[in-house]
Amino acid sequence: MCSQPMEGATKRRAITVAICSLSNRPTSLPGLASLPVLVSYNVVVVWGKFPGAIGRPQQLSPAIPLKAAMNALHDHQEVKAKMNALHDHHESKSNRLLAALPIAEYRRIAPHLDNIPVAFGELLFEASQPIKHVYFPNDSLVSLLTVIDHHFALEVGMVGREGMVGVELSLGVSVGPVRAMVQGAGTAMRMKSVTFRKLLPQCPSLQRALNLYIHQFLMQISQTAACNRFHHVEQRLARWLLMTRDRVGADHFQLTHEFLGNMLGVRRVGVTKAAHSLKLRKLISYTRGSIVITDGRGLEAVACSCYETLRHMAD
Repeated sequence: MCSQPMEGATKRRAITVAICSLSNRPTSLPGLASLPVLVSYNVVVVWGKFPGAIGRPQQLSPAIPLKAAMNALHDHQEVKAKMNALHDHHESKSNRLLAALPIAEYRRIAPHLDNIPVAFGELLFEASQPIKHVYFPNDSLVSLLTVIDHHFALEVGMVGREGMVGVELSLGVSVGPVRAMVQGAGTAMRMKSVTFRKLLPQCPSLQRALNLYIHQFLMQISQTAACNRFHHVEQRLARWLLMTRDRVGADHFQLTHEFLGNMLGVRRVGVTKAAHSLKLRKLISYTRGSIVITDGRGLEAVACSCYETLRHMAD
């Protein structure tokens, strides 16, 4: 059954289109089959998918040439591609700050985001150096390190899918206070700092989300400092592994004991001893360069109270 021609449209400036929900008759406009079309005066709007087909146009006004219809189809295909990209970035492994944005704001910044791979040990920016890009981790993890005497480094925070690396730019600060180094390989959405600072005033939802994230991150830093001072290495290691798991969404990490020692501020031998204890209790397993959490609940029981505190902060 076909709908009647649109009422109120002038004869000279309308295309009478029969939309048939049960018909498979082809349309005379190539490529427009199975797409709903609204023709109003000289505007052709194409959107979404339609279960039926478009019937053969009864009248084609010279005021609306075929070229205009084909341009509309091209625009539809571009919008569809962007919508597919939006859907992809709202999947479970996407950055949560971006996934929570209203569609209008995400569309504004999406063309300026590059989905890039980041490798274990990759340096994103150095302390006291200009921040050239901001990063929204997807399934990767970035450590923020304070460097002492130009040699020793201690982790003061970590950024995963819940946050953004380079958040100082949202405060008007263009120089990084810490070293940002990838500790969990994966992907991240990258944007040039100049572009980020230009677009942020146009994205109030993103600004509010970043303000809240900064508050949570400051609490993470203060809790981590207290944890490093008062809790045993085994408890801190369990807490650190669980926080890493929560941010990358996986139980397997590419890590060395030496790297863990730098993260926790202890000697390698101390990390090796703590990891061996957790392994004997079948909470983790490890080989050279990698660690696997085999009993998440058991590891939570061993971790210090800081893990639950930090997890509730993130929620």
